[in-house]
Amino acid sequence: MKRIKKKHPLAVRWFHWLNFPVLGIMIWSGLLIYWANDVYRLGWGDKTILKFFPDSFYKALSVPFHLADGMAFHFVFMWIFAINGLLYVLYTAFSGEWKYLLPDKKSLKEAGQVLLHDLHISKYKPPQTRYNGAQKIAYTLIIIMGLGSLLTGIAIYKPVQFGWITFLLGGYEWARIEHFALTIGYVLFFVIHIAQVVKAGWKNFSAMVTGFEVENVVVAETVIQVEKETELEDSIKARKIIQVENVIKEEKIIQMEDVVETKKVIETEKVIQENAIEVTKDIEEKKKVQEENAIEAKKIVDAEKEKIPNASADVDANQTKTLLAWKQNQKISRRKK
Repeated sequence: MKRIKKKHPLAVRWFHWLNFPVLGIMIWSGLLIYWANDVYRLGWGDKTILKFFPDSFYKALSVPFHLADGMAFHFVFMWIFAINGLLYVLYTAFSGEWKYLLPDKKSLKEAGQVLLHDLHISKYKPPQTRYNGAQKIAYTLIIIMGLGSLLTGIAIYKPVQFGWITFLLGGYEWARIEHFALTIGYVLFFVIHIAQVVKAGWKNFSAMVTGFEVENVVVAETVIQVEKETELEDSIKARKIIQVENVIKEEKIIQMEDVVETKKVIETEKVIQENAIEVTKDIEEKKKVQEENAIEAKKIVDAEKEKIPNASADVDANQTKTLLAWKQNQKISRRKK
């Protein structure tokens, strides 16, 4: 089953297909004008690496001696190019199409991914919406380049009447260089754009013609299913990440509690040690006091011991005196008898 999907509005397709030949004619007529004074080259000093353009290039395209034709075509189609570009900018501004065209913060990264994929350097292909990041940047630059081409063209065409524009662009010579550089930019854009169209295939090209794109519903449903599965996987990954983060937080909390407990234990041990030191000091002081008391007691005992022998000696002396006195008394009594 297939489904028709609206892709490009009618106005955008008109502006696109009108601008394509007009810009081509502008480049061609500009080349006819440039032939009359082809002064630009790549190189330094007298050394030239690349000249814009060699005579063989002019002759192959029958460019020489068509200056008047080139100026006539250039100045006519300049107005068509300017009006078409102005209407395109106004349409995108008022219709809301600018939302799809203006680059966002992801566009530069996505443009790099598109470039790597197209060069077969990377297998990753960014999701394709109406315009990818590379297209947003390229289409926005084309609008800016168009404005630059108009301003530099006016500065070259009427350098006196629009002298202030010429002055702001750096003078006549710089305005001409900038105009030429922008033309090279258009050519490079054409080459890359056509290559991308060929690469994208007929379905993408026909969408710019008809405004619609035919898509396979099964493929679309498959894409939706894949996106849902991807979202589910992302959700599961996010949930796992949250669980891991919660576990880490819990472990940190436990570690913090362990640290607090350890700190409390250390403080308790410190208090116990301080108390033990105090107790030890008290015991030592008591021992010291006991030792001093023991020394005092010993001194008292020794003093008492010294007193006791003296007392015994006094008693013996008194007894001896008493005995001698008794004996003398016995002798005296015997003599009297």
